[in-house]
Amino acid sequence: MASISETYLENRERIQPNDTNNYGAAHGGNVVRWMDEIGALCAMRHAGETCVTAHVDDLDFKRPIPQGDTCVVSGYAYATGRTSIRIRLQAFHEAPRTGDREQTTDSRFVFVAVDDDGRPTTVPELAVETERCARLREAALAGETGGTETS
Repeated sequence: MASISETYLENRERIQPNDTNNYGAAHGGNVVRWMDEIGALCAMRHAGETCVTAHVDDLDFKRPIPQGDTCVVSGYAYATGRTSIRIRLQAFHEAPRTGDREQTTDSRFVFVAVDDDGRPTTVPELAVETERCARLREAALAGETGGTETS
């Protein structure tokens, strides 16, 4: 049984010209792809199985990420079902020279663990072992009801 903290992952993508829309900001589709990739890795880290995207909840784009800046994507598992894992995903605009961050995107994805034949398979329960785990879980659950807490 993995803890919430053990599923926490973060990745960075530098916004290059090929990543942008006609307004010089990160194309929303690229941000979603990066979120989906991190989400799948968080889910697989918990399940120990291949995980596929099943559902995306309330994908909110709050502000753009300009070309030349960095998109930081963070994610973690916060709840499980029999075969599913709920992942909180956030994207941030980060200034490469200072590290200053501002949240740009927030969502929750649901992944389903699948076996080698592509059939859903059970996942272990998720442990809430520390105060950090409890804080992350609370923030994710608050967001399901319309909150925008950050981790």
